[in-house]
Amino acid sequence: MFEVEMFRRVLGKTFGFVGYTIQYGCIAHCAFEYIGELVVCSGPSMEPTIVNEDIVFSERMSRHLCKIQKGDIVIAKSPFDPNMNICKRVIGLEGDKVCTSSPSDLFKTHTYVPKGHVWLEGDNLRNSTDSRNYGPIPYALIRGRVCLKLWPPHSFGTLSESPTERIIKTQSDSDSD
Repeated sequence: MFEVEMFRRVLGKTFGFVGYTIQYGCIAHCAFEYIGELVVCSGPSMEPTIVNEDIVFSERMSRHLCKIQKGDIVIAKSPFDPNMNICKRVIGLEGDKVCTSSPSDLFKTHTYVPKGHVWLEGDNLRNSTDSRNYGPIPYALIRGRVCLKLWPPHSFGTLSESPTERIIKTQSDSDSD
C-alpha cells in the first residue's frame, strides 16, 4: 500500500514537472518568435557599426507587422545556408532601384528590387557578402530588426546610421530622371 502511494506521489510530481516544462517552453518559444532574441554577431561585414562578437537585441514585431524600412539593420536567414543567419542593412525595398556594383567598379549597374523582396548590404562594402552577390532576398527570410547593441558595454545603445554615403534611389526618384 505504501509503495502504491509513493508511486502516485512520484508520478504526480513528474507530471507536474513535465507540465511546467512544457508551459515555460511554450512561453519561451513565443517570446523568441514574436518578441525578440539576443544575437551574437560574427564577421566583418557590418563594421564599424557592429563588430565581431557584439551582442545585439533583434526585435521581431517589425517583421510581423511589415514595418521593416530602408536603413534598418536586420537578422535574416542566409539564402545559401538555412542554418546560418546574416546581419545586414536594408538598402532597398520592393520596387526600389538599387546600385548592384561594388564601390570599386568603374561602371555602375542598377536593378529593381522585386515584389516581396529586400536588398541587403553590409556596412563594410569592401568585405561583405550580401545582395550584390546573391541578389534580393525574400522578405520571409527576415527574422528580426536589430534595435539595440547590448555588448560591449561602452557601445550600449541604439545603432547608428550607415557609415557609407551611398545614395539609395527609389523607383520614384528614377522616374523623375
